[in-house]
Amino acid sequence: MSLRDPTLTDLIGSRICHDLINPMSAIGNGLELLDLAGTAPSEELSLVSHSVAHASARLRFFRIAFGAAPPGQSIGHGEVLSILRQLYDGRRFTLDWAGPDSLPRVEAKLCCLVLQCAESALPRGGALSVHHDGEWRVSGAGPRVSADRRLWSLLDHPDTPADVAPGEVHFPLAGRTAAEAGRALGVQVQDGSVQVSF
Repeated sequence: MSLRDPTLTDLIGSRICHDLINPMSAIGNGLELLDLAGTAPSEELSLVSHSVAHASARLRFFRIAFGAAPPGQSIGHGEVLSILRQLYDGRRFTLDWAGPDSLPRVEAKLCCLVLQCAESALPRGGALSVHHDGEWRVSGAGPRVSADRRLWSLLDHPDTPADVAPGEVHFPLAGRTAAEAGRALGVQVQDGSVQVSF
């Protein structure tokens, strides 16, 4: 494996997420022990508890989106849905998911990357949906859609030279992941919505 191999960056993503999930889980377990010990509920503990749950879900999400997706490896519908429900809890985004019982890890990775693209286009939040009926359709709708055409073009052309900020890296990664999986991404950007099919 060369140092420029994309698999290396996927493995780095997996490793970082794995190493951070353990201490986050320990904090969550500590909060549960405080609750079981009869510690009086407080706004502060509630805030910490919610923040830890959200951070843990975000790390698990990143592990799928930015981690390794070896060929032949699958992930269960329940695991993906559990992560997404914690992440999209209705505060800023809602999520409607209708997918198969099990899906190839590379498809889960692609769904997560494309979900991040849809999130980026909805600065005021909105409704996200992921549906599978022979092909995947990931869509987002909200009160305001801000779709930077330069970034969205990277889904079709991930190797196009572009200045991409760290918060935009999911655009070229989604394009690269789709290309490596032999999938074409169909992008539709309209006034109040975005949709990507593959």
